[in-house]
Amino acid sequence: MTAFADLHRPGDPLLLPNAWDHASAAALFCAGFPAVGTTSLGVAGANGLPDGAGRTRAETIALTRLITSLPGMVTVDIESGFSSDPAEVADLAAQLHDAGAVGVNFEDEMGAPEVHCGLIEAIKRRVPGLFVNARTDTYWLGGSSLDETLVRAESYVDAGADGIFVPGMADPDEISAVVDRIDAPLNLLYLPGKHTVSDLAALGVSRISTGSLLFRAALHATVATALAVRDEQPVASGIPGYDETVKLLGP
Repeated sequence: MTAFADLHRPGDPLLLPNAWDHASAAALFCAGFPAVGTTSLGVAGANGLPDGAGRTRAETIALTRLITSLPGMVTVDIESGFSSDPAEVADLAAQLHDAGAVGVNFEDEMGAPEVHCGLIEAIKRRVPGLFVNARTDTYWLGGSSLDETLVRAESYVDAGADGIFVPGMADPDEISAVVDRIDAPLNLLYLPGKHTVSDLAALGVSRISTGSLLFRAALHATVATALAVRDEQPVASGIPGYDETVKLLGP
């Protein structure tokens, strides 16, 4: 875990792009990113399944086994653990670690904090070297409460979490409050138009995730390119050629 944990530096955050298949992960590693995460929306969408419904456990394991063969570190989004049974969640974490993952990210879905704490403790007992990024949905699903965020984050750190993820948080004062109070790296979701990487770095954020942004951007680019061809409009420049793509993806 140390090499991955060392990338979480307050003021010099890890920009973690999120992949959804082998090709996207390979392209990101080739671009020089030392680590990638997976995106649950992308994994679900690529497999014709709904996101956040706990139905992509097998697909998540399969993708992890596929992309950990690439030259870089992989941390895996496991939604809310695909189970409420600590033993089952710990078993999943062990499988992902055995497959080569360096970390997991999983969400509390605004459930009882003690339940999430139990899952964190189970994972850390089973796989102490796995970086556990504990996500709280206080801003994503809840009422954007700073007080609730702090209570949950502190309890998750006490349970053994290595990092705290608060997607949806954007107010600079609130971000600073979490950085100051929580004894663990803070991970935020990049929100286009609301802040920049430099803004978050200046606030002491240690990790910035792109979440489903890249997957959604890929869908947009796919449709835009098809429409350009249909409407006899110029196709966007910079698209890699066939041979370049084959070389990127390897054997």
